Amino acid sequence: MTAPFAPLQWDVFCRVIDNFGDIGVCWRLATQLAGQGQRVRLWVDDASALQWMAPHGCPGVQVRAWDAPVPAAHEAPPDVMLEAFGCEIAPDFIAYSIQQAITRGQKPVWINLEYLSAEAYVERNHRLPSPLLTGPAAGWTRWFFYPGFTPATGGLLREPDLMARREAFDHCGWRAAHAAAFGLGDIGPEHRWMSLFCYEPAALPALLGQCQAQPTQLLVTPGRPTAAVQAALTEDRGEIAPKRLSDKREQLTVSYLPHRPQAAFDEMLWACDFNAVRGEDSLVRALWAGQALVWHIYPQHDNAHHDKLWAFLDWLQAPASLRQFHATWNGLDNAPLQWPDDNTLSEWTACIAAARARLLTQDNLVAQLLGFVAEKR
Repeated sequence: MTAPFAPLQWDVFCRVIDNFGDIGVCWRLATQLAGQGQRVRLWVDDASALQWMAPHGCPGVQVRAWDAPVPAAHEAPPDVMLEAFGCEIAPDFIAYSIQQAITRGQKPVWINLEYLSAEAYVERNHRLPSPLLTGPAAGWTRWFFYPGFTPATGGLLREPDLMARREAFDHCGWRAAHAAAFGLGDIGPEHRWMSLFCYEPAALPALLGQCQAQPTQLLVTPGRPTAAVQAALTEDRGEIAPKRLSDKREQLTVSYLPHRPQAAFDEMLWACDFNAVRGEDSLVRALWAGQALVWHIYPQHDNAHHDKLWAFLDWLQAPASLRQFHATWNGLDNAPLQWPDDNTLSEWTACIAAARARLLTQDNLVAQLLGFVAEKR
């Protein structure tokens, strides 16, 4: 299929500040741009997570160290410079871009891709210019570009074939393969499958306790979630945290997962009845999965994340029970955690499916970026 836009050279800049979200979003962005026929150089200060997140790389995407030399004379200069999440492009690269612009007689389109939020300021600030008044690039313009959940924002990352792959996914086969890989034996259809990708929620012990009372298969992602679950379970028994692939507590079966590529992470979300996610990238992927979810929002010291969470739940049109579960999970109150019964879980799933349907009527983030760049060049 012919790409709808001329192939351009994109230089995407990413500083890995917290966990895997920054590089996760930027890698998805880079690969989806490449899938549309664009050429991408991804400049990143810590690419180590790509070893398991994207072990095979992607045609059309080059990964370069943040402090690597500027492109050589035989390489294409930037048509687009995109700094993710307010990171500052290295002065050497800016100087290089200025010289290239003088030689070519055309400036690159300079975009500041912002964090995801459902708050009202996103629609107000999306696509606004930020003229540079001082410094070597004085006279240039940097443009704010905001991902978001409404038609007045930049949309969300979504591959063109994502929903077709989601529809064709065999969740029963996936579950059977997982059970076999972990030596879990036959897991009956009465089990509720849940994935856990979180920080350290205070309500985690309560969740684990309630899950022990009904057949539950819990898939725990590596790193902080695994450490948090093992600490909660071992504290309950006063034992030293074991290093094992799985755990069993009454009717709760826990699987401790290894790191997995992004496509495999998506499949895990598709296979589960309920997904606990955190940050930005996994929230978006859980929305596309269309299953019930809870979002562990990144905590900020000034509690600015409270308003961000409520804005998201407002957009989601979340029922009262789901709003309360989010409040408790995120430590916004001390109410007891109410693990949903089957009817409540079905209500939550319907809420997420309806939100996904609204999102699917909007252009995705890459399509909007391509259109914006074509407009500004």
